[in-house]
Amino acid sequence: MTHTFHGGVHPNYMKRPDVPITVIAPPQQVVIPLIQHIGAPCKPLVQKGDLVKMGQKIGENPAPVSAPVHASVSGKVVAVEPRPHPLGDMIPSIVIENDGLDTPAFMEPLTEQQLKDPDAILERIREAGVVGMGGAMFPTAFKIKGGIGKVDKLIINGAECEPYLNGDHLTMLNFPEQLLRGIELVRIASGVEKAYYGIEVNKQDAIDLLNSLHPEKYGIEIVPEKVKYPQGGEKMQVKAVTGREVKPGGLPSGVGANVVSTRTCYAIYQACYEGRPVIERIVTVSGSALKDTVNALTRVGTPFGYLAEQCGGFVKTPRKIVLGGPMMGICATSFEAPTIKGTAGVLFFTEEEDRHVDEPTCIRCGKCITVCPMKLEPVFMYMYYSKGDYDMLEKYHVMDCFECGSCSYNCPARMPLTHAFKTAKLMFQARAAKEKAKAEAAAAKEAKQ
Repeated sequence: MTHTFHGGVHPNYMKRPDVPITVIAPPQQVVIPLIQHIGAPCKPLVQKGDLVKMGQKIGENPAPVSAPVHASVSGKVVAVEPRPHPLGDMIPSIVIENDGLDTPAFMEPLTEQQLKDPDAILERIREAGVVGMGGAMFPTAFKIKGGIGKVDKLIINGAECEPYLNGDHLTMLNFPEQLLRGIELVRIASGVEKAYYGIEVNKQDAIDLLNSLHPEKYGIEIVPEKVKYPQGGEKMQVKAVTGREVKPGGLPSGVGANVVSTRTCYAIYQACYEGRPVIERIVTVSGSALKDTVNALTRVGTPFGYLAEQCGGFVKTPRKIVLGGPMMGICATSFEAPTIKGTAGVLFFTEEEDRHVDEPTCIRCGKCITVCPMKLEPVFMYMYYSKGDYDMLEKYHVMDCFECGSCSYNCPARMPLTHAFKTAKLMFQARAAKEKAKAEAAAAKEAKQ
């Protein structure tokens, strides 16, 4: 039996898991942003002129929602200054001149006793800087800890439904036993007896391989899922695996579920069994500007321009750099920006992929409604957005849109639906912040009287 969810689309997946992992030589300089997670930004632990080792902690923040960052190479700190960030803006970063030696400074592996201790596992996950490596980058230790006692369904996300991306699939095929042990650690830390590993059936080779290793001995059940985008969304995984529906505005933990990504589980294995912090990951480098797809094992802090050169260089001039997949990915603005923990893909697109239409006109076909996994009505949401009617937008639950892009993909008129809803949500947030500031100012004025 395959598991699925409401709505969704079937884009051309453009996947190349047949391309083996290529180890990318680290650049002469790596740029380690102090923000690589949701939550409090890190503060530097080093300064210009310091010598650092590969794996050394170089930035952290004691706030509960945060994750430290580590040097991905050994060498000399040549700058602690704002640099271009993959998510935009200039962000404080630590620039390390690579000495080419990769002198390690890893942590000691956990002992056999510690590998069974939830507190020891959670502490190591935090210390290793593990975040949601499916793209969300939420600090994993905090996420797991927050679900203890509330969550009875632990779901491991193996859908990797975005087109082009291959990192999770290749992790399953190349490190299956390590991956299962990493999932076991998440299960122990979460305080549950069983983990459900949801994998789309276009990865049948990985499903068969993992099942051959008897995942039940690790407390894991492999759950085959129907191939449909956005199966990798947390709420979609919860629905497909458990049948439970996360309410509008709610979180998976609200229905007793927690979702952790494949690459995050492998990073947890490395942290606990090998003492390795998060300093590298598989990045799918592809797009029509390149000759071919490369599944690149890449150090955190590798600039996009250097990465493209190491993957064969450009055969056509790129028009856009998309980070992640083409459906939910974001556009980078600089070749100098580096890969970070959440960078699953770097796609270099040319004008060939541009499907922009000047002055598109909605034909009221309703195709956007049929594919929305959140059961929203994009055609009406866009109408009220165009009119600036934010009361009606709120009534039509625009804040529940998680910007998967299914409506835009399925729209024959090429309406900029997802972009409109993203903009509307930002305007809602700005309005709420303005109202909050106004209320605080009024309260302060009244207190003085």
